[in-house]
Amino acid sequence: MAQGKIGVTTENIFPVIKKFLYSDHDIFVREIVANAVDATQKMKALVGSGDFKGELGDMTIRLSVNSKNKTLSITDRGIGMTEEEVDKYINQIAFSSAGEFLEKYKDQISNIIGHFGLGFYSVFMVSSKVEIDTLSYKEGAKAVKWECSGDPEYIMSESDKSDRGTTITLYLDDDSKEFAKEEKISELLNKYCKFMPVPICFGKKKEWKDNKYVNTKEDNIINNSEPLWTKKPADLKDEDYMKFYKELYPMQEEPLFYIHLNVDYPFNLTGILYFPKIKDKLEVTKNKIQLYCNQMFVTDSVENIVPEFLTLLHGVIDSPDIPLNVSRSYLQEDANVKKISTYITKKVADRLEDISKNNKDEFEAKWDNLKLFIEYGMLTDEKFCERALKFALLKNTDGKYFGYDDYRKAIETEQTNKDKKVVMLYTTNAVDQFQYIEAAKNKGYDVLLFDCPLDAHFVNLLESKLKDVQLTRVDAASVDKLIEKEERAKYEISDDDKKMLNSVFEIILPKENKYEVGIENLGETSQPILITQSEFMRRYRDMAALGGGMNFYGEMPDSYNITINAENPVIKKIMGEKGVTALTADNELLKQVTDLALLANNMLKGKALSDFIKRSEELLG
Repeated sequence: MAQGKIGVTTENIFPVIKKFLYSDHDIFVREIVANAVDATQKMKALVGSGDFKGELGDMTIRLSVNSKNKTLSITDRGIGMTEEEVDKYINQIAFSSAGEFLEKYKDQISNIIGHFGLGFYSVFMVSSKVEIDTLSYKEGAKAVKWECSGDPEYIMSESDKSDRGTTITLYLDDDSKEFAKEEKISELLNKYCKFMPVPICFGKKKEWKDNKYVNTKEDNIINNSEPLWTKKPADLKDEDYMKFYKELYPMQEEPLFYIHLNVDYPFNLTGILYFPKIKDKLEVTKNKIQLYCNQMFVTDSVENIVPEFLTLLHGVIDSPDIPLNVSRSYLQEDANVKKISTYITKKVADRLEDISKNNKDEFEAKWDNLKLFIEYGMLTDEKFCERALKFALLKNTDGKYFGYDDYRKAIETEQTNKDKKVVMLYTTNAVDQFQYIEAAKNKGYDVLLFDCPLDAHFVNLLESKLKDVQLTRVDAASVDKLIEKEERAKYEISDDDKKMLNSVFEIILPKENKYEVGIENLGETSQPILITQSEFMRRYRDMAALGGGMNFYGEMPDSYNITINAENPVIKKIMGEKGVTALTADNELLKQVTDLALLANNMLKGKALSDFIKRSEELLG
């Protein structure tokens, strides 16, 4: 029997501190399974190199719990440890064997998980006592038992273990007895270990018998040791990717398409990313990408590893080059993380551009589900934006799709204004703005559909990226003023008359908004009263509503432009020989055409709507 103190020095205490600032104590399950996987992989490497001539036998890692005794144990049939190795790798904290082993057997093995030798000590977050029983694969080795109660004191003695490998037994403390429950360990194994590269068994499979679940004789293997991302894309079919998606997200609808990531220089990265269908554009679920390190789950919060817009994707990223268990600020500055982020953005852009060129019909069919994702990327990532300008689409109110250059060519003849700018008209709601859309179409104009929550910001981006292009909402002015091709004769009105009109309409119009009243020559066929909002003000109010930092505009009351069409026959009839002075607040016909304009803009409600209906009946009678 030997007694001693665990060696902790100033040289290795800092990695210990960094490693164990865990927010969740349940991480210990991942760490002890990872150690068992490492030991198993090392054993396989020894066979591959010819350094071990014996039989490997069953290499399954096995876990078991005893809720009565509050114990959890894990057993592997890996390389095990001699007494000297226990002293070196367990008693000397942070002196990991992984680095030495990797160097010696780098040609046989490339996925040793551990780097610092600290994972084992996470068990003391939940245990009052820990035992290790281990027998090395080395010929003539003696089994060793190690015991420690969470302080520098340990006891090391001979063990009665007769099988190669290691068993770790945790005596759980009172605050951690939940980890002695089968359902809790099953949950954690599914979270952290479902794709570990070695079979992991937790109890026996169950079947429903006599109105209850009972154990069968079949091992309950909880993991898929060869997940899809570890295989070559050339060996896989579309149905394989869809099946794997269901394995990752059992309740999700089938994705639009996928990207298989596979790179080994200048960093190592594998994975599969899926483009999900976005049903409700206002409720987009982020953080569905799972990050792994050599098939060991690390996190599903990848916002500092991939660009913000890519967090809308689903799938898996696996890389040994991403540092584990370090601060988010460190991740943002890590050189490998930056390279990986750039690579993934490029691969996503490559995939989208390839589909847009080679499967145009498929790309158009999926555009409505892709639009929010691509716009988000263009708004938040400059490099992606430059690529997306080549493949992003515009959709018009007739359901037709256009690339940016193609759309410009299609409309520039009819929709170029007097300043030589191509005016792209758009609607944010094809139902509410129907009359404006129809008026524009009757004029020979085309109208785009911009009904995505991000479009308030996106129209600004397009104006900055597309040369000599102006975007105007279809209800921003009368149809004759949407695309002004020449200077129009102004309707002359004195300042006094303008003040008079403002006072009249303050009485007629709803009180909660602000109005600016004017009178213009809009043509005989245009409406008598037109209510519009300034394109600038409306756009920035929409951006404020979406949280775009435009709070100044968001807090302002709604402001509308009220335009009286002096050439409309009804307005001519009202004015008669008196002109503008005939437009008074008690004029029933003026009230009627004003209410019609309010009704067209969904602004006529309550008593005002009731009065309008009554007045209509009287005028018709």
